[in-house]
Amino acid sequence: MDIALVGAGIGGLAAAACLIQKGHRVRVYEQAAQVGEVGAAVQMSANAVKVLDELGLRAHLEAVSVKPKAFEFRRFDTGELLHEIKLGAIHEQTHGAPYYQIHRVDLHAGLMDVVNRLDPAAVQLGVRAVGVDEAESHVALVCGDGQKIQADLIVGADGIKSVIRQHVVNADPPVFTGQVAWRLCIPTQHIPVDLRPDVVSSIWCGPKNHAVMYYMRAGTLLNFVGCVERPWEEESWTTKQPWSELDQDYAGWHPVVRAAIEAVDRDQCYRWALNNRKPVMTWSTGRVTLLGDAVHPTLPYMAQGAAMAIEDAAVLARALDMNRPLADALQVYQNHRAPRAARVVNESTEMADLYHIADAAEMKKAFHDRNIAASRNGWLYPYDPLRVALD
Repeated sequence: MDIALVGAGIGGLAAAACLIQKGHRVRVYEQAAQVGEVGAAVQMSANAVKVLDELGLRAHLEAVSVKPKAFEFRRFDTGELLHEIKLGAIHEQTHGAPYYQIHRVDLHAGLMDVVNRLDPAAVQLGVRAVGVDEAESHVALVCGDGQKIQADLIVGADGIKSVIRQHVVNADPPVFTGQVAWRLCIPTQHIPVDLRPDVVSSIWCGPKNHAVMYYMRAGTLLNFVGCVERPWEEESWTTKQPWSELDQDYAGWHPVVRAAIEAVDRDQCYRWALNNRKPVMTWSTGRVTLLGDAVHPTLPYMAQGAAMAIEDAAVLARALDMNRPLADALQVYQNHRAPRAARVVNESTEMADLYHIADAAEMKKAFHDRNIAASRNGWLYPYDPLRVALD
């Protein structure tokens, strides 16, 4: 088919690669004049890595990523270990692929290389989508300069403010959660050796606030994401805020957390609003479908936002390869993906309450009762987008 895919982020490029591999002609329309990625790091568990492996990215991931030994949930002030999810060799042996922590820029670059190798003309820059004109026999992407790009199928991978979503679902704006996220990138060498975190993904849980810390770029950089309850502010990932506010948000926290805050470049403290949407079960029309944040934006509390978009990409490509009418294939994709994505969205939202408990005893009991490790090992990580039954 002739497929117009809107958005050249991680999900869009993964979808383009999967679809081109299946023999489709794909054009990725990106409004930016230069393709790239912003933000800090992402975590790739086995469910997503299986797709990246299929795209030939294992060597790239091994070169630029970090394999953490575990998730460690700790109390913000004492450092008490509240809960643990084993990763490393155990994750790979149990679920069939490694667990990686990787800079978004590095993952995006790897996917871009794959797409360029498959079709150097696939990514079209400086094209702003403003709408969709859909008929029974074809569909057209309406662009900001007035042109209409004809296609057999349009795939919206254009993020939480998706234009394509407005055609498929509605034009309702995303909802502010009451939380904002600090994003810091700290050279590991700037942190005192005795205060550097272990090679784990550490989640520091505190009253109305939590922080996530883990390494990327082969351990040379420390990623810090701090989610704190604050009034609404600008949503951009590139908005800088005063270091003094960061310092205040984490006053009295454990020395390992404080060391990272003290070591950051004080002119490189970014903070953005965390928005959310309730899950929807309708992802498609007859010739238009959605993937990733365009249909299921996910809070970062399960480290699965990018992974879900990559799962979407693989399952969409498989559904379109089932030799069914297009509308039926899109229904297979939607019916299979929507319930799983909804569960991830809902559980990620629930994690915000768990991580922000104030009372120490209540926090410890809540983690014990929740048993996050058993849950994720039972249904989240074992999923294989390349082989799971679609009927």
